[in-house]
Amino acid sequence: MNRAQAFAASLGLPNKEQYQLPTSEKRFEDGAHYRVEIPSVEGPAILESVIAESNKFGITVNRVSQGSGIMLLSDSDIRDMAQMGNTEGMEVCLFVGPRMSFDIGGMAYSSSGKVLGGRHAGMDQLLYALEEVFRATDLGIRSILVADEGLVWLIDQAKNKGQLPTDLVVKISAMMSPTNPVSAKITTELGGNTLNLAGDITLPQLSSIRTVVDAPVDLYVESPDDMGGFIRNYEIPEIVRVASPVYLKFGLRNATSVYPAGAHNKEVARIQCVEKVNRAHLGLQLLERYNSTAVQSGKFAKGLGIPTVI
Repeated sequence: MNRAQAFAASLGLPNKEQYQLPTSEKRFEDGAHYRVEIPSVEGPAILESVIAESNKFGITVNRVSQGSGIMLLSDSDIRDMAQMGNTEGMEVCLFVGPRMSFDIGGMAYSSSGKVLGGRHAGMDQLLYALEEVFRATDLGIRSILVADEGLVWLIDQAKNKGQLPTDLVVKISAMMSPTNPVSAKITTELGGNTLNLAGDITLPQLSSIRTVVDAPVDLYVESPDDMGGFIRNYEIPEIVRVASPVYLKFGLRNATSVYPAGAHNKEVARIQCVEKVNRAHLGLQLLERYNSTAVQSGKFAKGLGIPTVI
């Protein structure tokens, strides 16, 4: 064992990748192995279509997430989404904004600066984002999507001081993916409740992160093109076995980017989400075929950021 390996081991960290792929003994609060997430559900009409399509296939969607940002939803939009999530026992997770990719600065658009797109430039923008979190929670939302370490910490402080609900779920965005066990550990210590890992993470790397953190991880089974376009359906059984508790996130390859969404592209966003539910149906059929003992959380599961009705 070299010096770095010995030091990592002394800290309770894995001293190499987990190539043996041990079965995870960790679970969601309700004892389940996995949950299903549909991303880019940008408004009430799209959420309504996701619910209808999931009912058609007889599958449970545990979480939907939105990407355009709270700031681009009206109060009535948020209330409508909260009502539907509350009725369905489903987590409704809204992204914060404004973000660097919506800002006047140019760094987030450069080839080397794209990783910054979900972060907040300066104290003003950081506080604008926090104000949006206050607004969403006042309207009943209990799950928000964050891609900035500073905002994660601020939200955690606000929860500790009674300014935000203690049951607010802080979902770490794929734009801030922890890429190793140490960054995953730090992110949970800052206040992240679920961690969206990079879509190209290998099973041994995934297993190494799972040995260090107990928090659920989110993983794109099918990634959008701007996040690699990977389709990993046949790995789903092993992903669930190795990474439990895990959110299986069904994006869509060869799809149009809809951020920020609005009336001008609502139908595109809606029909793409309908197809994501179909992709989830196909993926879950494969999981049943090759890992039939895996258990999915049901509606109203403990630990979900189910909205309240205000």
